[in-house]
Amino acid sequence: MTISYNSSLQKATFFLTGFQGLEDLHGWISIPFFSIYLTVIVGNLTILHVIRTDATLHEPMYYFLAMLALTDLGLCLSTLPTVLGIFWFDTREIGIPACFTQLFFIHTLSLVESSVLLSMSIDRYVAICNPLRYSTILTPARIIKMGLTSVLRSALLILPLPFLLKRFHFCRTHVLAHAYCLHLEIMKLACSSIIVNHIYGLFVVACTVGVDSLLIFLSYALILRTVLSIASRQERLRALNTCVSHICAVLLFYIPMIGLSLVHRFGEHLPRIVHLLMSYVYLLVPPLMNPIVYSIKTKQIRQRIVKKFEFMKIVRCSQQN
Repeated sequence: MTISYNSSLQKATFFLTGFQGLEDLHGWISIPFFSIYLTVIVGNLTILHVIRTDATLHEPMYYFLAMLALTDLGLCLSTLPTVLGIFWFDTREIGIPACFTQLFFIHTLSLVESSVLLSMSIDRYVAICNPLRYSTILTPARIIKMGLTSVLRSALLILPLPFLLKRFHFCRTHVLAHAYCLHLEIMKLACSSIIVNHIYGLFVVACTVGVDSLLIFLSYALILRTVLSIASRQERLRALNTCVSHICAVLLFYIPMIGLSLVHRFGEHLPRIVHLLMSYVYLLVPPLMNPIVYSIKTKQIRQRIVKKFEFMKIVRCSQQN
């Protein structure tokens, strides 16, 4: 079937795919996916609520953590309708405008997450290498500017992708391999040359994720040099301990991304389910694990969450009495 933009956009559709060959088990497969989505939403909303309501957490480090939680929440919600729609209702058809909108948000929010992780590494660098000027360097106004810059950079770089895809006639199969829309996958369905999309995609990755990862590495190299110059072993460990949560978040973001890239490039011989699982790991594991990591490894967040639950328990007991 040929999908052409000479016809109405509303009539042009793609078909999403769940776990091919396991359609009879989609009801059971939906249980862990629903649990993951629910945990992501509750976990990130809890982080946001704790930071918003506790004045002692109104500091640069926690503002950046709130940005990360918002990004993870958005990334989760951008895939939730189509993924659960397939598992629960077998809703596979998606219009091209809706598909391109989902594609835009998935890719934009992925780049925003990379930018936020870079901002958090800058926060750790300033806190450890220049602690006396921490509050004067990372002012609320500057933090807002950093957040807006992350969003604008990501959105402006991803914005051309739907228009680059709009040029194509999709004369091959219009069945996508995932339960959501991605630029790389849709691009491969085009009849004509996709070299422009390839080059632009590589450019976007290089000037966002590539630059961000290099700057994160540089910031930690400088942090490590500063920490090693501290005479007290206890103070060195204390300084490094403030970075553990962020290092975990960086690894949770970049390791699945690298793994997915390797599978796409060198894993043609691998079963299709491996490709599917890696894509879900890339999109769902960071939003799932980031609130858990920060709740466990960040003492202030952990204490505030425990207090919230204790307060709720006290209120419930008093209502029962």
